[in-house]
Amino acid sequence: MAGPAAGEPSVTTPVGRFSAYGYVEAYVAHNFGEPSNGITHARGFDNRHATFSLANAALGGQWEAGPVTARLVGQVGSTPATYYGAEPVLPGTYATNGSGPALWRFLQEAYVAYTAPVGRGLRLSAGLFLSPIGPENLAVHDNPFWSRSNLFFGLPFYHTGAQASYPLTQRLRVTAAVWNGWNSVVDNNTEKSVSLGFTYGEPAVTASLLYFGGVERAAGAPEGSPVRHLVDSHVTWTVAAPLSVFVHANAGGEGGRFGPHLWLAGQAGARLALSSFAAVAGRVDAFRERPARTGAGEASPLFWPVEWVSSVTGTVELRPRGPAALRLEVRRDQAAAPLYFRGAVAGDGSDAAPFVPNATEQTTVTLGVTAWL
Repeated sequence: MAGPAAGEPSVTTPVGRFSAYGYVEAYVAHNFGEPSNGITHARGFDNRHATFSLANAALGGQWEAGPVTARLVGQVGSTPATYYGAEPVLPGTYATNGSGPALWRFLQEAYVAYTAPVGRGLRLSAGLFLSPIGPENLAVHDNPFWSRSNLFFGLPFYHTGAQASYPLTQRLRVTAAVWNGWNSVVDNNTEKSVSLGFTYGEPAVTASLLYFGGVERAAGAPEGSPVRHLVDSHVTWTVAAPLSVFVHANAGGEGGRFGPHLWLAGQAGARLALSSFAAVAGRVDAFRERPARTGAGEASPLFWPVEWVSSVTGTVELRPRGPAALRLEVRRDQAAAPLYFRGAVAGDGSDAAPFVPNATEQTTVTLGVTAWL
């Protein structure tokens, strides 16, 4: 996620090379449970039933001048409104701005990087980055599916901080970083988080192993200030020209006043190209969390208010000539307890009467279209 994809339009200027970047994503979906509130719950970004929706419109680019690189991407739509929902809300004063989702959600990436002449090139960068956790990307066209997995939706989307990256070999790179935390442009405590990751890439195989650790609970949380640990790994293998498969595993936990709080998650899938313009893909995923509990109390859940969630997804993709794709996707979600909506839903969505989940499963069909620079 550090730079533009191959083939992005670019132009050389007197002060460097500029590569444009952007995309538009729109969809319409039908939830077979026909929830009265029109919400496909805990899904992520394809979360509205029976309405045409603009998921995201992103525009920006990357400027390179010698060893210096700057990247800026803005966005608007339901996707950034959803994923910035965990951004800490911090008050301000007459002389200092407050901070929260409304301030940052129109910004997707913003960072500056410098490649120092050390060995094979030490890349130093600072700013707002998309998360390096997992194989999925925020842009739909970079993934084989329209919807993102439960792992992508549960784990962090973005980080603010500084990182250093160095190629140990032509195929192996190490990256170390210091962050405010996960899903926090502005930190909700005074602690900082760290990550250390290794990525490997060759034409047929790409792989990643990453550790992320730090205090993520807000200052003054009942659980105290436990250090949260996360380990993430994934491998994608192109078995043959038309077929690729992937596996992704994630595990983590934290301590705290109520004991150990643990989670374990994984997904696997495959994509088969039927021709130069048609492909099919399938995916299964599961995410289990065990909240900390003692006689003194119970820790609040980190991901969902249920013990586990899972999904099965099937996608058909058509790509006409040019940078555009049409996808038809069927997905079934399940949960350990009512998490989704179906039929007549109690509540009106207000703070006084929130919607009450009344289903342990939901099935949807989605038709989405995306085009990109």
